[in-house]
Amino acid sequence: MSGVDLNTVRATAAEGWIYGHPMLENYRTMYAQAVDPNDSRYVGGFGTFRHYPQPSRPENTDIVTPNNDTPYSWCWLDLRAEPWVVSVPAMDRYYVLPFHDLDTTYVGFVGARTTGQDAGNHLIAGPGWAGDVPDGVAGVLRADTHLVGCLGRTTLTGLADADVEELRAIQEQYVLRPLSSFTGTGAPAPVADPVWPVWREESGQDIEFFTVLDFLLGFFPVLPGSKDLRERLAALGVDGSGTFDPAALVPGARAAMEEGIREGRERLEAAKAGATTSAGIFGTRAELGEDYLARGIGADKGLYGLPPAEAWYGGWVVDSEGNRPPNASDHDYTVHFTAEQLPRPQFFWSATLYRLPERLLVDNPIDRYSIGDRTPGLVHDQDGGLTLYVQHTRPTDPQQAANWLPAPDGPFSVIIRVYGPEATVLDGTWQLPALTVAG
Repeated sequence: MSGVDLNTVRATAAEGWIYGHPMLENYRTMYAQAVDPNDSRYVGGFGTFRHYPQPSRPENTDIVTPNNDTPYSWCWLDLRAEPWVVSVPAMDRYYVLPFHDLDTTYVGFVGARTTGQDAGNHLIAGPGWAGDVPDGVAGVLRADTHLVGCLGRTTLTGLADADVEELRAIQEQYVLRPLSSFTGTGAPAPVADPVWPVWREESGQDIEFFTVLDFLLGFFPVLPGSKDLRERLAALGVDGSGTFDPAALVPGARAAMEEGIREGRERLEAAKAGATTSAGIFGTRAELGEDYLARGIGADKGLYGLPPAEAWYGGWVVDSEGNRPPNASDHDYTVHFTAEQLPRPQFFWSATLYRLPERLLVDNPIDRYSIGDRTPGLVHDQDGGLTLYVQHTRPTDPQQAANWLPAPDGPFSVIIRVYGPEATVLDGTWQLPALTVAG
């Protein structure tokens, strides 16, 4: 790398860190779930579902900002040898199986909104696959990377044991098969297992970031939109060969790349501070293009969040007096929806509270982690509106207690999810009310 402009090295490293950050956040989860059998989160490797029919609770820490409306079904697929087929049953509830590329961009969706609620078989194909689509396959999702993941959601209609068992029975009917198994033809030759880099938390922050990124790029063919950046990264040795060695860098280049990492992190933090909804940070490649910063915001604010057409996300990170974040050790809060302001989604809406900085659910005496249009016993205002009470201690008034969203004795945020949002939500006409300081 002698003679290389160190300013160019720094700028490339900054852009490369932003570009690669969602991939490493994704790899952090994939390594635990599909690679490391000693991890409690291990789903069984590639090509198998692990279902969680129970709603999320504070002890569930696989991902940040979990919800307990739609229990999860995890899977990971290796598409190098052949495509896979996912089969789903007919059902009368909301569900979505969203398949994502290595950089968390969505490949496509199998679910109530997109493919309907009938039973069906759907093919997930990797880069360059040009085979014949067999009979009995309703559609094809074409991935841009050879490794894809899925964080499926299926609505839990209630919290009783019978509801959980009914959901479990539905999840067990999500079936994954290699294409050769689906068609009953001979399987292709297996591909060699790679030497997976051991995940370390430092991998996402220091120069080792580019070692892991170089490995992951080997599963990510160069796309037209990222060709220039990929060429500039390759000039630094991050070419997808899995051989990048920080120790081989000359001191000046290493220092420039480390400065680029810091710059990239600062740019992402600044961008995150201005993002208050999910608009523009989750979606397909056609929707996001090569907006690497948007993907980075999505990876940090809610890894594997759904795009707005599927589920709109908003919420409160600041209160009516400008306190950022809100803090329930200092104040009680209310959120008042007028009758006209209540969300009217195709499916349902909920508001979920998270403690900060962990962005995890809050343990509380009534086991209520979210509140919404499916919460039993809510008390509406006389005019049809709805007032929520967000505070640490249970309200003494029974009607207020019915609408209580328990908060920690400290800082928190609230995320509202609208599943199947109407047009006024998507175009910004509909606005959330304030999180109002009550005392």
